[in-house]
Amino acid sequence: MSEWLQGAIARGQQVQDGFSDQRAASLALLQEIKWPNRKTEAWRYTPLRAVERSSAQIKELSPELEPVSIADLQFLELVFVDGVLVSLPEELPDGLVIEMQESSLFGTIKPERHIFGLVNDVLAADVAVVRVAAGAVIEQPLRISNLMSEGAEGHIRVLVDVAQNAKVTVYEHAESQSGSLTTAYTEFRIGADATLEHYRFALQSGNQVSIGGSHFCLLERAQLNSTIIGFGSDLQRLDTDIIHRGEKADAKLNAIYLLDGQELFDLHANVEHEVPNCTTEENVRGIAADRSRAVFNGRIHIHRDAQKTLAELNNRNLLMSDKAEINTKPELEIYADDVRCAHGATVAEIDKKALYYLRSRGLTKGQAQVMLNFGFINELIDQMPNPTLAEWVRPIIRERFAQMEVK
Repeated sequence: MSEWLQGAIARGQQVQDGFSDQRAASLALLQEIKWPNRKTEAWRYTPLRAVERSSAQIKELSPELEPVSIADLQFLELVFVDGVLVSLPEELPDGLVIEMQESSLFGTIKPERHIFGLVNDVLAADVAVVRVAAGAVIEQPLRISNLMSEGAEGHIRVLVDVAQNAKVTVYEHAESQSGSLTTAYTEFRIGADATLEHYRFALQSGNQVSIGGSHFCLLERAQLNSTIIGFGSDLQRLDTDIIHRGEKADAKLNAIYLLDGQELFDLHANVEHEVPNCTTEENVRGIAADRSRAVFNGRIHIHRDAQKTLAELNNRNLLMSDKAEINTKPELEIYADDVRCAHGATVAEIDKKALYYLRSRGLTKGQAQVMLNFGFINELIDQMPNPTLAEWVRPIIRERFAQMEVK
């Protein structure tokens, strides 16, 4: 067991609150778990040296950090600074409740196999519980802002329960300063005939460690539309689980990761089809430049009773350097015999002829590569349900592309 994990367990033993029973169960699992290494399949390409050498510490007094503003878009805001919930919306619309109290949802959707999810179970200081009442339509998006100051350690946990026939948009946004370490996990239960529009922007980069997950349970005829956009850092790991637990549920997941320098980004996406007549569409696209490394593992598990399942997984990657590395592993595990499933993965280099053609027409090298890169991922940006959010993120991605050189 690593020294870092031993310290986390010791601190977790001191946490006492309304979630003590769930924390104790996770603590017992942590005490028996093995620290991942290259022989651990889920961490084969993602070393944890950045965690082990991190000097980030829990801060008693959080500095004043403000979440990014987005023109023409107002949020109901939950603001975490260094793992502490510092701000809640002053007024909530009818049908929406946000509270800090015991919830049976805690730990029931996030699988126990996620070692840092267990760490989050025992160390998250503030657990926010969001409830959307049956039939409620929340027009204003709810944003969960995770802000980390320099050298800080923080653990963020949010539970979201969307009741029957309700509709809500949840946007998870993270910003971190140098030397920080954070775990951030969110569990979503989407009730029968309910709709969740979800975004997770993990735009941290540089000397930071960020590990987290978004985990979804879909009941009968529930609808999920999720978009993930991530940059790399010393270590950026995101686990996503989608569990179809009610018939005729529909899930769509689009993900984009953009890496430069010596950054690392690891996305593990797992879909469990437990019941019949459900659909999943998953599209993941990544671009890696310089000496960066991307890891993608996409697994779709069709259980024996999940007949009439329709599931598709596609992962496309673009290398901008012969020293960049992309490890992709799409998986289909099928135990039903009446299903339509497909998966695929590609890794290609940027088209040098296209780059030369654009430069011969008067574009600089930077302008040409931004154009080519944006064409590669723009389809997924266009599919974002919120056009205002899409227009806000486009210049951020363009700026990112401008820093990523073809080598």
